[in-house]
Amino acid sequence: MKIGLLGGGQLGRMLLQEAMNWNLDICILDPDENAPCKFLTSSFSVGDLTDYETVLNFGKNCDLITIEIENVNADALMELERSGVQVYPQPNVLKVIQDKGLQKMFYHQLGIPTAEFILCENKEDVLACDKFFPFVQKLRKGGYDGKGVIIHHSKESLQQAFDAPSILEVKADIKMEISVIVARNAEGQVVTYDAVECMFDPKLNLVDILVSPAAIDHKLEEQAQALAVRIITEFKMVGILAVEFFVTNDNQLLVNEIAPRPHNSGHHTIEACTTSQFEQHLRSILNMPLGSTQQILPAAMVNIIGAEGNAGEAKYKGLENLLAISNIFVHLYGKKVTKPGRKMGHATILGNSTFECVANAKKVKELLTVIA
Repeated sequence: MKIGLLGGGQLGRMLLQEAMNWNLDICILDPDENAPCKFLTSSFSVGDLTDYETVLNFGKNCDLITIEIENVNADALMELERSGVQVYPQPNVLKVIQDKGLQKMFYHQLGIPTAEFILCENKEDVLACDKFFPFVQKLRKGGYDGKGVIIHHSKESLQQAFDAPSILEVKADIKMEISVIVARNAEGQVVTYDAVECMFDPKLNLVDILVSPAAIDHKLEEQAQALAVRIITEFKMVGILAVEFFVTNDNQLLVNEIAPRPHNSGHHTIEACTTSQFEQHLRSILNMPLGSTQQILPAAMVNIIGAEGNAGEAKYKGLENLLAISNIFVHLYGKKVTKPGRKMGHATILGNSTFECVANAKKVKELLTVIA
């Protein structure tokens, strides 16, 4: 079977590393001629993932297509599906997830808890919405990793509002953010991983440190996993899905967003779990039995980010000192150029407790710097 992957970034790179264990033939399409996947496959094509003809022509040579990024041409994938190519996650699922407004309406129709919201078409609509502050404006399409998001605290901030179709969401009273990874194959088998807690960098609005398992009670854990299972089952989606939740101060769960692909909040599974999220994704799309999601040890994951004030050819300062510490596993993404805030890699830390893991995660941040 020839598998096509749309996107050649770090998620694709880690997927390829798992695929090599099974002798899978995976070809890559990415707009960057120096994408992280380039040197791990014999079939790498440069092209626009959002262009109909480019995606269609790439997919015609494949038996199965999957993704590592949502921003792809779903119409081309629909045509490929009609022509007999297997496409996972399915294009109709992608169309909903690509549009945060459709995502929100999906939750609302099914009674899945999410923050109160309204839809708007342009900046004029946002300016007219002065009934509740603070609220979050999110672009319906194209936003990721904190991009395409503005928090409006007062009327004054509305002048910076996006002039594009958006959702306006009541800012939830958040205690913490958690994520659950869930997988489903075509037979309908579903498995979930333990919920993880996501700690964010307030400046970059990116996940800084992830802790697994999350510090939540058993009841909330069960509710989060049940909601993740319900979402992937209602979609009848094949593949792996990350479901991000807000946990409010009164201990309620609100679904924030979902991602139909391997996700930053599942990177720790490579070392911490019996089956990594990347292997699980392959099992799902190939309709194989899904693997055990048992967590072997408590874990933390820290993103390795390009240092502020550094742009150019990447150098990893302090890597040797970091590698001298046991139970720290470093993954570099093969990106030649660093810039402030760019994800350049991650490190997973295993330990006897989450407290120990977080302490060592902070050591990673102290010891390792990505400079130009």
